[in-house]
Amino acid sequence: MSDIPAFYPIGTPGTPWGDAERDAWRTGQQVKRSYRDDVLAVVERLRDRFNVRQYGELHYGADHYPLIALKSREWDDRLPTVLVTGGVHGYETSGVHGALQFLERDAGDYAGRVNLIVAPCVSPWGYERIHRWNMQAVDPNRSFVADSPAAEARALMALMEPVGDVLLHIDLHETTDTDESEFRPALAARDGKPNEPGEIPDGFYLVGDSENPQPEFQRAIIEAVGKVTHIAPADARGELIGSPMVAPGVINYPVKSLGLCAGVTNAPYVTTTEVYPDSPRATPQQCNDAQVAAVRAAIDFVLDRGAR
Repeated sequence: MSDIPAFYPIGTPGTPWGDAERDAWRTGQQVKRSYRDDVLAVVERLRDRFNVRQYGELHYGADHYPLIALKSREWDDRLPTVLVTGGVHGYETSGVHGALQFLERDAGDYAGRVNLIVAPCVSPWGYERIHRWNMQAVDPNRSFVADSPAAEARALMALMEPVGDVLLHIDLHETTDTDESEFRPALAARDGKPNEPGEIPDGFYLVGDSENPQPEFQRAIIEAVGKVTHIAPADARGELIGSPMVAPGVINYPVKSLGLCAGVTNAPYVTTTEVYPDSPRATPQQCNDAQVAAVRAAIDFVLDRGAR
């Protein structure tokens, strides 16, 4: 991949960033789209159908971002609870817009069947700048831990702490070509480590929890999404992004020990979607549709089994 820099243009190879390097990185991050127009405007249209809750607010310099979750209006403690999260990595566009599309077009099909909590854009600063990190150059999706360094993660953990049992959590993500051209080189530079180029999977895949993998659940989602977009094949080593493929389109991570958003609850059914938006075989709408298909298949699976 000749477009991957030999070293990142900020910092000194082999030396972790300090305040000066973080400041230089932050100066280069420019607003490219509007959280208010793209997300909050859609939320306003949904106020008559959901309970809209502001569960926090980010104060990043002059920028203030309300953090919004939508909950079933007719909450029933006898029903199973489903959590849908998007935009934990703000640059992963279909995670945000797929969550909003599900709320607008599909969530009504599950009224009276599940309690829904949907946080469509966990990292709005990153959404506006099309970046993986927050303003402090911290990855929110490695920050769902005690004493979290990311305000985005702390706010979502506080939202979920009093909820009680959650049956299902589906976290909507993308793997993009910029993971290799920008974000992994930036990570290596930030941490003073060598950058080791990898291979971006060509298609949709899932990340399950290695401590509770639920292979039938993962398979049901892959089958549903395969009707919308192509599923990523394993590379020559039988892997996806450096992890063994345990079933078609499925790898597993230890989600809690890695501090991933997928570990924010103790839900027995957990998965992270990974859409591939840079494929010539997938349109932006197809990517949103794939996210919705994954959410629907996940909910249908647990309901079909009468889980509570």
